[in-house]
Amino acid sequence: MKTIAVIDIGKTNAKVALVDLESFTEIAVRKTANSVTSDGLYPHFDVEKLWRFIVDSLGELNAEVPIDAISVTTHGATAVLLDENGDLALPLLDYEFTGPDTLASDYERLRPPFSETGAARLPMGLNIGAQIYWQEQTFPQEFAKVATILTYAQYWSYRLSGVLANELTSLGCHTDLWNPYSGDFSTLVDARGWRRLFAPVRKASDVLGDLLPAVAQQAGLPDGLPVYCGIHDSNASLLPHVLSRPSPFSVVSTGTWVVIMAVGAQKVALDEVRDTLINVNALGDPVPSARFMGGRAFATLMPEAEVCGSAEVEADIVRRRCMLMPSVPQGSGPFPNAKARWTCDETSLTPAERYVVVSFHLALMTATSLDLIGARGDIVVEGPFAGNTSYLRMLAAATGRPVLTGSQSATGTSLGAACLADSSRAQVQTVALSGDVSEEHCTYAAAWRASAG
Repeated sequence: MKTIAVIDIGKTNAKVALVDLESFTEIAVRKTANSVTSDGLYPHFDVEKLWRFIVDSLGELNAEVPIDAISVTTHGATAVLLDENGDLALPLLDYEFTGPDTLASDYERLRPPFSETGAARLPMGLNIGAQIYWQEQTFPQEFAKVATILTYAQYWSYRLSGVLANELTSLGCHTDLWNPYSGDFSTLVDARGWRRLFAPVRKASDVLGDLLPAVAQQAGLPDGLPVYCGIHDSNASLLPHVLSRPSPFSVVSTGTWVVIMAVGAQKVALDEVRDTLINVNALGDPVPSARFMGGRAFATLMPEAEVCGSAEVEADIVRRRCMLMPSVPQGSGPFPNAKARWTCDETSLTPAERYVVVSFHLALMTATSLDLIGARGDIVVEGPFAGNTSYLRMLAAATGRPVLTGSQSATGTSLGAACLADSSRAQVQTVALSGDVSEEHCTYAAAWRASAG
């Protein structure tokens, strides 16, 4: 087995990538925007548009390099409700839709405590339990037709293989549905009578079955390609490190969300109000984690596409103590109730200066989150922020620990999902941040953190 096709569905973008296991690199890729459709019962993902993209991309890529197996990774906070025919009983809800908030007070009384699930209470549909409860209560006729509930990556694995399954990392990412300490569904699932609806729980690395003949024919793929169960995207980024790097260490997976996972962390009391939580890794182990919407914040604050900073601009910003204080956007992350403010005249900043201030802000948000989960050892940054030197330098200044960069490819999720096919091929290719961090950077970090509280 040499070439793995990885279906990688993110909140903002979707891609199908070919990963060469021998070099452990992406060798070809197709991408598309992952848009939300607003018509119908509520905002939802257009799964049929994504399916056409997946099938077409698999065929095109196989024509370039023969595919040996298929794996899947997706964002979390999404459940798929199927009827007895295996079709959607309800649309695939966009987790940023505020509908579930209308039943928030009722759901609060039902959801398990943080001590049971390690899942913080989050707004909108970010807790899958809140999504399902809202759908059950709001659309009782449609919900009565639900025969199967799947986690999101496993929905695509089902479309490919015809086999229904759920999976640990997808159930264990702030869903309210899973107890990571007992390795079983939470009390919410049984209290609502949902357990019978959930497909069997499988390991991410399980082969669910062969590619369906009809799909193989449609895509122009060979018969008999194995389809792996699949994995939650942040855990996909973490997996190669778990398989090949000694603990303690942390992985900072950057995308729409910055998701931080600490392996071998110091034991600390997690604060659910500050967006810390327990994830479950591909081996089934609980992992202290934290998150904030860093990629979304960067896109909001930096609409200029081709801008970067420099050492000279950094030095000037540090000297002037120009800062962006938390939090963009509000409602999640380590400072969920803080209202963003600038300590300097935002309108007077050049694009390069703004880039540096925003990058420093995101680095300090990351450092705060690392502290909250007891992170120790090396810090590996993956995804778009791995190419942001201003971010990396301030992160090193704020933490005083080695900062390494890994894949800049969509957060390393495709590589992690590919090694489900052969864990012995997992590699970690990281580069240490070069150059010294100035004392002035450290002073700036201390001042920001003191002001942020």
